Amino acid sequence: MGVFARHGGIGLVCAFFEDYVVGEIIQHWPGRTIRDADDTWFSLLTMNTNPLHFDEHYASRTQHGRCLVNGVLVFAVAVGMSVTDVSLNAIANLEYESVKHLAPSFHGDTLYAESTVLEKSESRSKPDRGILYVETRCWNQREETVLTLRRKVLMAKRPVC
Repeated sequence: MGVFARHGGIGLVCAFFEDYVVGEIIQHWPGRTIRDADDTWFSLLTMNTNPLHFDEHYASRTQHGRCLVNGVLVFAVAVGMSVTDVSLNAIANLEYESVKHLAPSFHGDTLYAESTVLEKSESRSKPDRGILYVETRCWNQREETVLTLRRKVLMAKRPVC
C-alpha cells in the first residue's frame, strides 16, 4: 500500500468507513512544534506536578539534562493530528491500546504522525457503521519514533440515499 494524504490541502475530506483500505498509510499534516509553554500549561492543567516537565534546573540534573515533554501531551498531539484524516467522521473512539513511549520528546521538538489501517470490521448490530482499527506512529524532526498507539474507531458508513 502507498502513502495517502487524506487532508487534500484546502478544506476537509470527511471520510466514511468504506473509504479506508486495510494496509494504507495516511500521512497527517501539519506537524506540531511543542513549546515549553505548551508543556507547562498541559502539565498544570492535568495536575501533573512532576518538575521534570517545567523546572529546568531540576531537569538539568536528570539523565536527560533538560526538561521532557509530558508523555500524555505527546499522545494527545499524535491523536489530534490524526483526527482530520482518521476520525473526523467518527461516531466514537472505542478503545486506545498499546500506547508506547519509545523515546523522549523535548521542548522545541516538532512532532509528525502517520496512521496505518490495520483492520476494518462491520458492526454486528448496526449496518450503518463499522470499526476501523489503526496504528498511529509519531516521530520528531530527527526522525526518531517517539510514540506508537493503536485505537479502534466506530465510523459512520456513507449514507444511503
